[in-house]
Amino acid sequence: MLPFSKPSISEDEMRAVAEVLASGWITTGPKAEEFERALAEYIGGGIEARVFNSATSALEASLLACGIGSGDEVVLPAMSFVATANVVVRVGARPVFADVELLSRNLDPASAESAISSQTRVLMPVHFAGLAADLAAIRELSAANHLVLIEDAAQAIGSDYAAGRIGSSGNPVCFSFHPNKNITTIEGGAVASADPDLLQRLERIRFHGIERFANGEIDVREWGGKMNLPDVGAALGLVQLAKLDDFNRKRRDLARAYLRRLPRDERLLLPADVEGHSWHMFCVCLDFLALPTTRHAVMQWFRERGVILGVHYPAMHLFSLYRRLGYSEGDFPVAERIAAQTLTLPLFPAMQESDVEQVCGLFEELLHGAPP
Repeated sequence: MLPFSKPSISEDEMRAVAEVLASGWITTGPKAEEFERALAEYIGGGIEARVFNSATSALEASLLACGIGSGDEVVLPAMSFVATANVVVRVGARPVFADVELLSRNLDPASAESAISSQTRVLMPVHFAGLAADLAAIRELSAANHLVLIEDAAQAIGSDYAAGRIGSSGNPVCFSFHPNKNITTIEGGAVASADPDLLQRLERIRFHGIERFANGEIDVREWGGKMNLPDVGAALGLVQLAKLDDFNRKRRDLARAYLRRLPRDERLLLPADVEGHSWHMFCVCLDFLALPTTRHAVMQWFRERGVILGVHYPAMHLFSLYRRLGYSEGDFPVAERIAAQTLTLPLFPAMQESDVEQVCGLFEELLHGAPP
């Protein structure tokens, strides 16, 4: 069975984890600090990194560290994993959705501009599937409206934009190291920033609000959670980070093989191949009504033939939680089209081009035969 994602774990990672387990110190410690330094060096731009137990925690802590709370609004795309919006609710602010662009699935700057109000404090673009959002337009929009820019780069470790890596901009940029991401720490995340005050606040927020002093004393001046990354995960991350460029190179090769071999058909919409893309996922849109069939039937048909497909993602504004904020069908037509038609194809470094050929052959059969 060919899954849509699979972490690349070798003896190197197993040995690194075993060494931490044998050390007697398995929670946050020297490996987490080493991983932070390695991330900062990899990302570049003079930033520092702080690691967390998830990208969700990293996003939540970033909002809190920027002083976002009750009465504030955060503008974000309607197409993302629901954590992007959930953290806004978690800190007491209001998520305000904007539409996305069809091929990139990234935030549409024009739609974002129309969503800004006098209560807007943050612009939060998502780098969907590893493709950088239109940061030039987004930065201009945030500066013109005096907004904090927090980037959800959960899917974009190793992605590039213009002359630098995603994360090197200096504003808060949040990454994920979940097992389906381009590198993994089992569960984990990080924030990249060049603001020393923000970094210090992130350190307090991620561990009970505790501030430590040189004389060994501590103080607690504000609320903090339990968001720290253990050394076991950090050790795994250090080995994975050293392989990240190779992982991403293989992902790009596989994605381009898909783009060459998938059938050209008006019912199948393919993603764009853009420089700097790290290809966390390869997502297509399939017009199920035109076939005609249903997504469930197609996914089951692929599974019966040894291939598992994913769905990334439903449109967030149509979840019950966000309908209660007044959102409904028709608000964001591009995000809703993607949500209705999306399929995620298998993509991970251990795949072979023969796997790509298998998937592409099934799409040929699906589009030119009897639909399931």
